Amino acid sequence: MGGKSGIKWWWPLAAAALLAAAALAWQRNAGRAADADAEPVPPVLVIDPGHGGADGGAVAADGTLESDINLDVALRVEALARFWGAQTVMTRTGKDIDYPSDATSIAAKKVADQHARAGLINNTPGAVLLSIHQNKYPAAAPHGIQVFYGKAAGSDALAKLAQANLTAQLSPENRRVAAPVDKRVYLMDKAKCPAVLVECGFLSNPDDLARLQTEGYRLKLAAVLLGSYLEYIRGTAT
Repeated sequence: MGGKSGIKWWWPLAAAALLAAAALAWQRNAGRAADADAEPVPPVLVIDPGHGGADGGAVAADGTLESDINLDVALRVEALARFWGAQTVMTRTGKDIDYPSDATSIAAKKVADQHARAGLINNTPGAVLLSIHQNKYPAAAPHGIQVFYGKAAGSDALAKLAQANLTAQLSPENRRVAAPVDKRVYLMDKAKCPAVLVECGFLSNPDDLARLQTEGYRLKLAAVLLGSYLEYIRGTAT
């Protein structure tokens, strides 16, 4: 990298090329599918900004909420997806969440929200889940992006592809690898579609936090995540 926390000058060109190539390939494959006798269900990117509402998720030392960063990155992914003509569904689009009236405690609200998100995902034909999160650790040293995958077929392939792209484009020094998600993560455990959870960085690491607080870096994250998804569905359609 150009500096300890810098981005190679050619990154925007590489990311644009990846995104454009994947989008064009997806459009060609979609066109071929439309001509087939049995038209397959088109893929739908379900974008899940982790936490939200009464659940702020991890909190950085300066008070930055994980839920806010998750939402910002997710909205950027969704905007880029619309630009390229990819179908999307968001599990939330704002900071607030409309909870059922009988969910009065924070714990009950979290449960109700997770159940609602799982229902939305599993009732979306052709769904591919991208759940966006931030990490945190008691010590400041741990850092880096890591992608986790669910148990449904295709999840590991998407996770490994996204991990490779995120590492190459944003943090070549990162040694983290794609891994199966903890079974205690309700949404990922219940998702019946290809599903990945991306920990975009550590809010407890000063360098990661500084990058995540910039609009430019969050846009780059969104571009690589969408490019990885488009590359993945291109591969599954061929």
